[in-house]
Amino acid sequence: MEGIMSSYRRSLKSQTTNQGIIYVDSVDSKEKAEKLIGKSVLWHAPGKDKKILKGKITYVHGRKGALRALFETGIPGQAIGQKVKIE
Repeated sequence: MEGIMSSYRRSLKSQTTNQGIIYVDSVDSKEKAEKLIGKSVLWHAPGKDKKILKGKITYVHGRKGALRALFETGIPGQAIGQKVKIE
């Protein structure tokens, strides 16, 4: 299953760069999103090193099916708007 990294988890004056908000096309309600909690998230970084950032879906973000994912390290800004793989 694939999703799109939409943004960081943030507040008015700060952002948490190791937590991201992910939207999945087939998920459009809070009930459907709750079934994905606990699954792993992978983002493949472009470049020579072919790094893979790993994370885990921890919570539902809002009522329209967005997911909150906690990554091991900070997510670079180039990951915003790109696809992530949910396993």
